[in-house]
Amino acid sequence: MSAHLSKFVLFASAALFTSSPASSQAFHFSTGNPDGMIGTASRPNAGGEIEIETADDFLLNAETAISGGTFTGLLPSGTDATNVQNVVVEIYRVFPLDSADPPSGNVPTRTNSPSDVAFASRDGSLGEVMFSTSTLNPTFTVGNSVVNGINFVPNVFTGGEGPVSGQEVQFDFSFLNPLDLDAGHYFFVPQVQLSSGTFLWLSAPKPIVAPGTPFAPDLQSWVRNENLAPDWLRIGTDITHQGPFNAAFTLDGFAVPEPASWALMLFGFAALGLAFRRGRRARTAARA
Repeated sequence: MSAHLSKFVLFASAALFTSSPASSQAFHFSTGNPDGMIGTASRPNAGGEIEIETADDFLLNAETAISGGTFTGLLPSGTDATNVQNVVVEIYRVFPLDSADPPSGNVPTRTNSPSDVAFASRDGSLGEVMFSTSTLNPTFTVGNSVVNGINFVPNVFTGGEGPVSGQEVQFDFSFLNPLDLDAGHYFFVPQVQLSSGTFLWLSAPKPIVAPGTPFAPDLQSWVRNENLAPDWLRIGTDITHQGPFNAAFTLDGFAVPEPASWALMLFGFAALGLAFRRGRRARTAARA
């Protein structure tokens, strides 16, 4: 191979390597470990139970493909992972995006709440989410809970529904196809369908501490049921007058290359192909 061709191949290989999605920057986010302060219901509309959604926020500084993550909650005492029927993962943007504005006035505020409707949703029953569970603690107690006390104004304050004990379980989930999200502020909503009882998503420290990933602005967790929808309530500020709270979860993925990087990668493929064709013609000519 000529010196000129060798340099050409070297440049093309470098362009291909540096722009490859495999070399994209990894993304990891965590709110940290459960703090035992509160557990809040989050379940899909199934099995005769009304839907309840608990939401906590995260921030993306660049377009990111979310491939999966974890969340940690309580299964009712006396049950185990065989009680888990399905997992649904939803992503909401921040109000007033995807929402009617002005809001209804049925809740104290919608400022910094999740939007009215989900921006994206993945359902395990449809094969869109794969999940597994691992028991972290066979007996774990939270100081307070919210399941049924989700009301319109003026009855939003209930103080919560008291301590609950159950099995602390971590859910690991992955998407069949990574979820591509633009840079922005989002809310993460995991829902667990059980054959009996209600899944409670566990709170995490606010502000976020190690091993979590602090960011600003870190909004508090919100909750709603299908009767309150499309509105949301702040779990700490509105319902319990405690907290405010985060919720225990992690997200993993990778930064999506900029269009210029994709163009460079395609150039790298084309350049390598041209280099090999030139090399083949040169070898053929030498044998002639």
